[in-house]
Amino acid sequence: MSRIGNAPVELPKDVKVNIAGSIVKIEGPQGKLERDCRPEITIEVKEEEGKRSLVLSRKNDDKSTRAYHGLERALLNNMVQGVAKGYEKILEINGVGYKADMKGKNLNLGLGYSHDIDFKVPEGIKASILKEGRDVAVKLESVDKQLLGQVAAQIRSLRPPEPYKGKGVKYRDEVIRRKAGKAGAK
Repeated sequence: MSRIGNAPVELPKDVKVNIAGSIVKIEGPQGKLERDCRPEITIEVKEEEGKRSLVLSRKNDDKSTRAYHGLERALLNNMVQGVAKGYEKILEINGVGYKADMKGKNLNLGLGYSHDIDFKVPEGIKASILKEGRDVAVKLESVDKQLLGQVAAQIRSLRPPEPYKGKGVKYRDEVIRRKAGKAGAK
């Protein structure tokens, strides 16, 4: 029995849901998202005591259907949270001479290579530069949690943080395990 799949997804008052077959469209103050759900999962909007919620149920009890039940519920919950509040990720850029600038819709990154990297920010992501003293950070915002995580991972992969000095691109809440250099071994 899926505990996650059986939990209803609470809908805020300003979020609208439209279900047409297996296609679910969710619209809120931050934007709109659409998803084609698995056919073996049924989705319906229920109203009880003035509260609206999405309720998911399975048509059969196969092992794969049980697994997809919780997955679909989690994905729909992420969509509702995204259109209601939105998501954000902050990437810190650490290193001498490392920099970041916005050039139109492209993110221009100087990460210690012989050339600057122009990263094209995809549609649906809003990027901005945060400068706090000498530190530089890139703030990414979106309603789509999956797209946001994918873009943040692509930017981080351009220069992952190294364990000796911590130079590179890292998530703000990421902790880099440091190693002692050659002098620390004696």
